[in-house]
Amino acid sequence: MKKIAIVEDETAIRENYTEMLSAQGYQVVGFADRASAELAFSQSLPDLAIVDIGLGHEVDGGFLLCQTLRGLSKTLPIIFLTARDSEIDTVCGLRMGADDYLTKDISMAHLAARIGALFRRLDAFDQPADQTALLHRGPLKLDTQRMQVFWQEQLVDLTVTEFWMVHSLAQRPGHVKSRNELMSDAKIYVDDSTITSHVKRIRKKFIALDGAFDCIDTVYGMGYRWEQA
Repeated sequence: MKKIAIVEDETAIRENYTEMLSAQGYQVVGFADRASAELAFSQSLPDLAIVDIGLGHEVDGGFLLCQTLRGLSKTLPIIFLTARDSEIDTVCGLRMGADDYLTKDISMAHLAARIGALFRRLDAFDQPADQTALLHRGPLKLDTQRMQVFWQEQLVDLTVTEFWMVHSLAQRPGHVKSRNELMSDAKIYVDDSTITSHVKRIRKKFIALDGAFDCIDTVYGMGYRWEQA
């Protein structure tokens, strides 16, 4: 049974998520503040952590907790689940090592799907490589089994959402994908500006590995397409 930790200072919200995830078959433990969570994590890590950013009097307590967790484990799946939806907060959370960043208006079914995707990605690391799961597009290699993307043989550190957006684009080079199609393929439901922010972060991650990267083309008024390198 997978163990999930929920770090959320609002009791009703914490209990609601605990009840829902327990019904999904997970072992769930909740914490109301960063101090109690860090104490517990120093003794035993969960299989996945769901963290709010604002924790009690600590406006950015979740960010600090994420840094602590990343120091304890490089592979532990971490999801930020917060009411804060600004691009700055999203970028900060992902740069600190979170695997996904979700807002609290997300449905329970969607949250469960994101958790399941992270566990499948983690479990895939223990499986033999499946060549049929590989997609090659020039310098791009995409592994749908392990949910990993490589550019010029270098791992691109993408979140689950970013992975499926790249997969959606790279499947059909030259074909324009609308923002709605990208949302559907990545199983997210956000506004157009959030899709734009995701694409910007994806580009930055590729450019960090290759300054000449320009394979994601913006088609104004329509969407985005993958241009073959």
